[in-house]
Amino acid sequence: MPPLTPRGYRHLFRTPEFTPLFLSSAAHTAAQTVGGLALGTLVLRTTGSPLLSAVSMFGPSLAQVLGATLLLSGADRLPPRAAMTGLPLAFAACTALLALPGLPVTAVFAVLLAQGLVASLGGGVRWGLLNEILAKDGYLLGRSVFNMMSGIAQITGYATGGVLVAALSPRVTLLTSAALYLTAALVARLGLTRRPPRTAGRPSVAATWRTNALLWSARPRRLVYLNLWIPNGLVVGCESLFVSYDPDAAGPLFACAALGMLVGDVTVGRLVPPGVRARLAVPLLLLLAAPYLVFFGHPPLPLAAALAAVASVGFGASLVQQERLMALTPDELSGHALGLHSAGMLTMQGVGASLAGSVAQLTSPATAMTVMAVASTGVTLALATAARRAAPERLQPA
Repeated sequence: MPPLTPRGYRHLFRTPEFTPLFLSSAAHTAAQTVGGLALGTLVLRTTGSPLLSAVSMFGPSLAQVLGATLLLSGADRLPPRAAMTGLPLAFAACTALLALPGLPVTAVFAVLLAQGLVASLGGGVRWGLLNEILAKDGYLLGRSVFNMMSGIAQITGYATGGVLVAALSPRVTLLTSAALYLTAALVARLGLTRRPPRTAGRPSVAATWRTNALLWSARPRRLVYLNLWIPNGLVVGCESLFVSYDPDAAGPLFACAALGMLVGDVTVGRLVPPGVRARLAVPLLLLLAAPYLVFFGHPPLPLAAALAAVASVGFGASLVQQERLMALTPDELSGHALGLHSAGMLTMQGVGASLAGSVAQLTSPATAMTVMAVASTGVTLALATAARRAAPERLQPA
């Protein structure tokens, strides 16, 4: 029986398997935020380096480019329940290792590299399964709920992580993160049903390269991917500097940014009519960067928190772009296509964090935020110009 198109948020949670996938993902996201804040604080205290602190929080995303080129074919070729159980178990083990006392910084980044490689499969498996659970035209509504959950989990996670780091220690907070990953694995194992892989064959490097080339071969998809990856990644570079910008206020700044993302996802996913939504991608991407231009003047904390919240409303642009990506992609490649989006986006976030940390090392966190915001704005305008100048192209079936 084909999946039904959900008519609203309430109907989504009546759809079989949606709720356990949602709960498992919520625990996974909370674990990432709690653990990321703890690790960034631990590395800053150990090294005093804004660059290493930023890269420790977002650097594992850099490893996703390796996963996207070597492992991503597994997104459609692995049984979804087994993958959704095994991935958080691997994250739990890596996070527990990071909590070991006396672990050298080089070892920390080696563990983060392994974590990033494992994570490269996560987006493709999760979003491919969501696309399978829901009808294709229900994907955007379902994904908007997941994005809203991500915002709430990040608000809660950063607030809780900040309290745990202050009251206990970064290492105890990392162990809390590992426990949350174990919870995500348990929920997936008990709540999801056994499904066959979406595509036949074994995962392989050759299959990954072949499908990547196929997805990248069409200009409309290329433009969608570039819009999904680059402006977003550069702005995450701004966020990666919250700890070094104001160590005592990093938790509230991250929480306010997550709140803004929640507002953007609710607005775009539920309130904006489809005809209007398709025209909002560029304005939302410009909104994503513009508020960070003000950080050059070192605004007081209440204003800085408000600016971070307003900027993150612009993350709603990704819903518009993902809807277009799914319209351009065959069902049997949906997991791989969404995994490529997720891996590329997270890789660019790691690149953005590294660039922002490098600029901050040479200047200051506030200056680096402004530089990254200017770069994001320029890329968004350049891609919008390229899209307007391109002749209409009919996308051939993949």
